[in-house]
Amino acid sequence: MPAARCRSPVRALLLGLVLAGSAAPASAAHGPLGIDSPHAADDSGIWSRGDQLWLQGLTLSVVIGGALWEGSDSRLGHTYWESIDAVAIGAVTAQAMKVTFSRARPSQTDDPNLWFQGHGHNSFPSGEVMTVTTAVVPFILEYGAEHPAVWALAVLPVYDGIARVKSKGHWPSDVIASMAIGSAIGLYSHNRLLPISVGVLPRGVTIGWKTTF
Repeated sequence: MPAARCRSPVRALLLGLVLAGSAAPASAAHGPLGIDSPHAADDSGIWSRGDQLWLQGLTLSVVIGGALWEGSDSRLGHTYWESIDAVAIGAVTAQAMKVTFSRARPSQTDDPNLWFQGHGHNSFPSGEVMTVTTAVVPFILEYGAEHPAVWALAVLPVYDGIARVKSKGHWPSDVIASMAIGSAIGLYSHNRLLPISVGVLPRGVTIGWKTTF
């Protein structure tokens, strides 16, 4: 485990603001933040649904594979397990919020103010953007100050957020909320001395595959 931990909520707040601000459109419209408006779907090129799903799958594969390979005893491995915690907490949080708020997606309506619409309305927040955000934030908080290039990971949730809006899967305020909440969850997971997953799983799982070879 690393000797020193980054525990600054200010840094996490700034990260959330950077992510959210990067994905926010310039023109004002409607919705809780005044930035939601209907638009034509754009599912071409890098914004395609296939690329969005590929990013989500790759993110989960890298985080889970890295944690199992590295184990929890090294600094890098510890950060991988923090990321697993964050992704899991984010997934549960996103699903609970979707059920609670049941906001209509832009593919279902042109009105961004339709909340509490019941089953089948899952726009708020974005589970995929939450996944990518929670996965990268622990790494940015751990290594960003020493290696500024690590901040390039912030591009991933920003890309995914823009892509989800372009494909009419979510309103801009959905993805911005996902980035902000995901950053807070990433901070919480990063600040724990022992990742929840490491404490729950058998030692044989968290010791790392590389140790057994």
